[in-house]
Amino acid sequence: MNSNLAALLAVAFPESDVTGLVRLMNLPSVLADATPATPGMVSRAELAQAMNMALFVGLLKRVPTGRAYTDDLQHTQTRVQFDHGALRTVRWAESGALPPGEAAFTRILKPLGFVLNGTYPLDRIKMTGRSYMHADAPDEIAQYFVSELHPERFSPEFQQAVTNVIGESVDPLTPQAVASLAELERDRSLPLAIALDLLPVLVRCFERQHPEPRLTDYETLRAESAEMAWIATEGNAFNHATDRVDDVFAVADAQRALGRPIKDSVEISKTGRVRQTAFRADPVRRVFIGVDGARIERDVPGSFYEFISRDVFMDDATGRSKLDLGFDAGNATGIFKMTAAA
Repeated sequence: MNSNLAALLAVAFPESDVTGLVRLMNLPSVLADATPATPGMVSRAELAQAMNMALFVGLLKRVPTGRAYTDDLQHTQTRVQFDHGALRTVRWAESGALPPGEAAFTRILKPLGFVLNGTYPLDRIKMTGRSYMHADAPDEIAQYFVSELHPERFSPEFQQAVTNVIGESVDPLTPQAVASLAELERDRSLPLAIALDLLPVLVRCFERQHPEPRLTDYETLRAESAEMAWIATEGNAFNHATDRVDDVFAVADAQRALGRPIKDSVEISKTGRVRQTAFRADPVRRVFIGVDGARIERDVPGSFYEFISRDVFMDDATGRSKLDLGFDAGNATGIFKMTAAA
């Protein structure tokens, strides 16, 4: 394995976990060489892949259904092609120390080599989605689908609840991490020691950055937006991670036959080239603050595992065939329902 990737993963996981992870996931061909191009320097692609793998593992730890599926894969020697990870943000001025909306993550993704690949109005749920693909290996390094919720499109009561929930958010990105990202964006690489220090900070950014929400605020949010209610408990954690498979219909049928809670239908893009389905979100137990200040535990929807099939098409601009790495607003809106609270 690429020695830089191995060193980065060793910071995040025990050695036994790294071995299992490498056996589970396809690695980008740009990282096929065991020896880095420049000794002692980590490329942006290496760091991006390490972050992607760390976040994928983090999701599996929270999603037992997804973990059961990936455990099955290891018995068949089938590998996961990590297609994209999705996260939700709130474009709201009152977000504490955290930059509002996707700005909290574009400041990370762009230095790592991710570029905007598409914008998707999600008007039915009052959000906007944007996809970011990696410039160095767009087909092989997982994309990010970052969505922003727009509180100004909701009621005044809802807006106040949003402020109550995220208004004291902290910023996990340290000054040193900001400086390292600036160097990475400029040079497209970092010294190994700096990259090893940076990776854990980046991974922490994909967590909940606000305190435990008040139950009354949660109920106010849930009444108008299942998506904002999810953000209230889960924050900026991966909402879902997606496995690119050859035949999403066959995978769905097989998982349904095993009794796993997979979506009833497959979402198909307007072009017909992108097809998606998913397991329903696994429940998680979260703490809320009651009106009397007491801590109250409730089961709420957590994250989930998704499947996608993508077709190759002829690109008129280049005259070459390419994998359709786009998304579809209708597909995304349907998939987001996997975390709707009962």
